[in-house]
Amino acid sequence: MVIDELVRNAAAQLTDNARFEAEQIVMKALDIDRTQLLINGKKTTGKNDIKAVNEMLSRRKNGEPLQYILGECEFMSLPFYVESGVLIPRADTETLVEEIIKAAKPQMKILDICSGSGCIGISLAHYIKDATVTMLDISDKAMNVSEKNIALNGVQDRVTVKKCDILNKIPQGKYDVIVSNPPYIETAVIDKLQTEVKDYEPRLALDGGGDGLVFYRRITDTAPQMLSENGILAFEIGFDQGKSVSELMKKNFEDIKVTKDLAGNDRVVIGRKR
Repeated sequence: MVIDELVRNAAAQLTDNARFEAEQIVMKALDIDRTQLLINGKKTTGKNDIKAVNEMLSRRKNGEPLQYILGECEFMSLPFYVESGVLIPRADTETLVEEIIKAAKPQMKILDICSGSGCIGISLAHYIKDATVTMLDISDKAMNVSEKNIALNGVQDRVTVKKCDILNKIPQGKYDVIVSNPPYIETAVIDKLQTEVKDYEPRLALDGGGDGLVFYRRITDTAPQMLSENGILAFEIGFDQGKSVSELMKKNFEDIKVTKDLAGNDRVVIGRKR
């Protein structure tokens, strides 16, 4: 079987974005890039190649996210390693990063709470060249993945990751910006989500409590102690949480605004310490 045929056969077994996902799986299995895929389409594949593709196809057809199968994804045009047990970076979250970049000042100190894969903090360090970033998460697996991504993106000199249970501990230090994409899905809603999310992504990174606001309450209450004068607090939010999170912030923050993502949904709430 030649590479072109292997891609066609794989695509025939998939549904959404079938051709794209088939190409990604074949490239991963054969350890080739897109250029090699295109110019070597008539090259014969071996039994081990076909076996590797079929194993990945089986995982995908069972609902496992493609990013876990590939072990990688792109965020803010940067490469990130991902594995099961750590939330997959989403394009929607780029809106949050872009808002912080707009507000950048020289030598900013940034605290990324519930940092997961590290995609937010690492991207900020990459694009704000003199910023220092501290990332916090409760998950050992997330911390390990973050360390790999810090090295992968070459920001070891300005990014650190620490373990912290933000619901029970207040981090030490003063920061110019606190940014967070916390768990924000209502507990009762999680089991109604698509298979890729509810069966494969970590509930720890999804569950925001009964009303989805547990982490927002905690962080808005404690952030003023950690922020410097005129410091910024910025959250990613669910599409229907703009009003409720803004209300929580009004106690200690001003100049609060809600920003929409590219799909037109409310995605970011940002405010300045009063």
